[in-house]
Amino acid sequence: MSKPMKIAVMIATCLLVGYLSGYATRSGVDEWFRYLEKPVFNPPSWLFSPVWTILYIMMGIAGGLVWSKMDGSREVVRRALIFFWVQLALNGLWSILFFGLRNPLLALIEIVILWLMIYETMNQFRKIDKVAGYLFIPYLAWVSFATVLNASIWWLNR
Repeated sequence: MSKPMKIAVMIATCLLVGYLSGYATRSGVDEWFRYLEKPVFNPPSWLFSPVWTILYIMMGIAGGLVWSKMDGSREVVRRALIFFWVQLALNGLWSILFFGLRNPLLALIEIVILWLMIYETMNQFRKIDKVAGYLFIPYLAWVSFATVLNASIWWLNR
């Protein structure tokens, strides 16, 4: 498979995970989240969808760039992609824990693990393809913000 095709597959996969987790948790957003007390720095709801779309696209590009290096150090690439898939699964799980189960504390514990996996994925990717590693910086920054937001929402509504 060509490099552009691998990138396209990874982007589509990331966007699908985002769509499915968003779809699965929509009722939690509509029926529960709007009534929670939120910190003053909580962004407007309309901001989340475009930010996540951009982040999923960047994640997919990074994943595709690394996947395209499979011809070189197969084991190093395989290891990096395992971290990628684990962080992507944790990314989808967070929405289910927070919005689906309506459990900000469990989601907070999980997002810390997610942050660590994103950080390690970024480091693994950077060893294989510097651009792929750099593409994870905005994602790590957003999840850092989301962690503080998640903790604040838990604290305000405990």
